[in-house]
Amino acid sequence: MKYKKIVLLSSIFFSLVSCSQNDDTYIGGSISGGPVEMTSIYPVPPSQWMGGTDPYYSAGYTGDIMPYFDNGKFHIFFLHDAQNKPAGKGFHDIHEFQSTDLAKFSYEGQMIPFGNATDPDFAVGTGSVVKVGNVYYFYYTGHNETPAFMQSNARESVLCATSTDLKNWTKVPSFKITAPAGYYNYDFRDPHVFYNEELKKYSMIVSTQTEPGRKAVLLHFTCADPVSGKWDVQEPIYTTTAQENYLMMECADVFKMGNYWYLFFSENWGGSKGTHYRMASSINGPWITPENDMIDGEYFYAGKTASDVNKRYVFGWNARKSPENDTGNKEWAGNMVIHELTQNADGTLGAQAPKSVKDLFSKSIKVETATTLGNVTESNGTYNLNGASEKAMVLFKNIEKKVKIKGQFTLGNATGSAGFVFQTNDGGSYYKIAFEPSKGKIVGYNSASQEVTRIPFKFQSGVKYDVEIVAEGSVCILYINGKAALSNRIYGRDKNKWGIIAEGQNFTVSDLQVTKPE
Repeated sequence: MKYKKIVLLSSIFFSLVSCSQNDDTYIGGSISGGPVEMTSIYPVPPSQWMGGTDPYYSAGYTGDIMPYFDNGKFHIFFLHDAQNKPAGKGFHDIHEFQSTDLAKFSYEGQMIPFGNATDPDFAVGTGSVVKVGNVYYFYYTGHNETPAFMQSNARESVLCATSTDLKNWTKVPSFKITAPAGYYNYDFRDPHVFYNEELKKYSMIVSTQTEPGRKAVLLHFTCADPVSGKWDVQEPIYTTTAQENYLMMECADVFKMGNYWYLFFSENWGGSKGTHYRMASSINGPWITPENDMIDGEYFYAGKTASDVNKRYVFGWNARKSPENDTGNKEWAGNMVIHELTQNADGTLGAQAPKSVKDLFSKSIKVETATTLGNVTESNGTYNLNGASEKAMVLFKNIEKKVKIKGQFTLGNATGSAGFVFQTNDGGSYYKIAFEPSKGKIVGYNSASQEVTRIPFKFQSGVKYDVEIVAEGSVCILYINGKAALSNRIYGRDKNKWGIIAEGQNFTVSDLQVTKPE
């Protein structure tokens, strides 16, 4: 393997003994009065987090998430996407949620702010945390595409801040890595750092492209001791294939689970947008692409993982829409969503709701039928929809903002579709989550019947599947058998009727239950 030396723009030795009390030292926590308890299971940062009336801090969304588990607590760092971004100010400063169970959260405020217009981190991008000795290193992306800055600087770079308590972070101005020769310094971001047991060194994975050629790669750096700041570039750990042809592989994550190594990355430009994964028996590969390489659709993005030793979870964001209605366009950032990863015997991965989230929903809600359409029969809570020749549908009365729907379903044949409908109105339109066995996928369609998200899934006729839907406000996540998840954004879901539907399909739904938190 060929080694190259990375040239840092200034001294690369870190002074970790003392923290200077200057503008590069920041204290986390909500400036408006300490941690804020979050009641949401799919949280966004609270409004007025800094107090006062500055519109920049009025409200925001959860962007790329950088989870880190330490001393029994998940430190969930994320890019804060403010609703209002006044001209001349930077954006995407790093904030934090904390949780011990991933069902209840506290908002801890800003951790690492964006810099000035002359700084490499005028905007902040995704990164990761690693502990070395008693010091935590936060490697993150610096992004500045102002014309004056780019005249003599790379648009993107890897930067670093340090802390001894995961709360007070000090930027290290002497540390900066830009794209080495042969790689594109315009797109060079999302450092993921971990201790590599096989190499007995620290590894850093960075998303970039080759130059020339613009081929997406996950570039690999190694370091014997992060205190030195000296990172050496290696060959890419993964390069997009001609068949994949990804523009960028963002927000990479590498971890071991059982006997397998996994490589996560997200892609947002091709025909299969969302979080993908590869698997291997060694961190050095070869990386195998599973038949279904996604654990959720494109409305769950930038999935990165953390483990509490017993279980591993993937953290992403459920995209919002603009305008915020059913047919709006998908936008960057939204609500945080967390899946528990499951592992099949062959090493492939699935997803289910964390147990702590499921356990929140303990109070039953009566399922009340509002109307039926077509050939529908019901007996002791089992609904049979014969939609083989014409559409069959059962609509139920609207349910509350925070609910869980649970049941089992069976598809009668290998054609047509069936599933759930939400946000139904008197005009007959609805958002549909459809099971499509002939196409081998689960699909979310908006009220204009446009496909907005999907995930591959092989269905078999006559097989009973367990389904859970966890919804809070406009966030609506469907899980099947702990094998797959599909995140949806459904505005007005709690204000309108919902139901089940069969089209060209015989669909049986049994043991249908709706619950809410106590």
